[in-house]
Amino acid sequence: MATIHPKLSDELSQTVVSSTKSIKLKIKRSNPNVNSEERFDDFVVPIEKWTTVLDALLDVKSHLDHSVGIRYSCRQASCGSCGMKINGKPALACFTKISELDSDTITVEPMDNFPIVRDLAVGFERMINNHKKVMPYVIREDSEIDVESGVREFLQSPENVEKYIQFSSCIKCGLCNSACPTMAMDKTFVGPQALAQAYRYIADDRDKGKNKRLKIIDESHGIWRCHFAGSCSQVCPKGVDPAMGIQLLRGYLLGIRD
Repeated sequence: MATIHPKLSDELSQTVVSSTKSIKLKIKRSNPNVNSEERFDDFVVPIEKWTTVLDALLDVKSHLDHSVGIRYSCRQASCGSCGMKINGKPALACFTKISELDSDTITVEPMDNFPIVRDLAVGFERMINNHKKVMPYVIREDSEIDVESGVREFLQSPENVEKYIQFSSCIKCGLCNSACPTMAMDKTFVGPQALAQAYRYIADDRDKGKNKRLKIIDESHGIWRCHFAGSCSQVCPKGVDPAMGIQLLRGYLLGIRD
């Protein structure tokens, strides 16, 4: 068995100790089902250079306060469950390294424009309902489907796929809706997430539901309520550009695009 010289062992131990630091994690707490009280609880959490905000929150839940309310799942920026405001900006907790925030105090709050369930967990009913409203699936006529097999392949060119491929990366995390100023002012606004998905299917040449979707979003609380602040695109963790999708949708409505 290999052995480490005592002096080298001491140096390695000091290196490990010195690489660890602590930050203050400020968590906004509330439970609307109990009362209207809101407060911040502070926790001191040890971190490494690879520690994410989600890691720090789970450290708090495991060792300091089991009652912290948070939603999470995949831990790899694929499920969209752990969206929250981190130092004032909507972001995924699992995708945000504390070392990249350049601050010894990390403040986490629930996303804006969503009803609070408890602490950092919010309700997604409005967003999911608006997502369903724009019919997020390929629409074809019944006569075009192979009745015998129930399946038919509709081929696409690479050029057509490029028109919508980035919008298919949406993980429904809600960050774009949280950052949208119109969502805060208009409780019935369909939101950038749903509008971006409407474009995703309208731009798909396999789809035949363009007119139905355009009719749904062409109303006072639909696409024309967007003020093009662009904040939705700035916070998307998957590189989706909802603001561009909304502008392209307007092109269809104005007859600029076919």
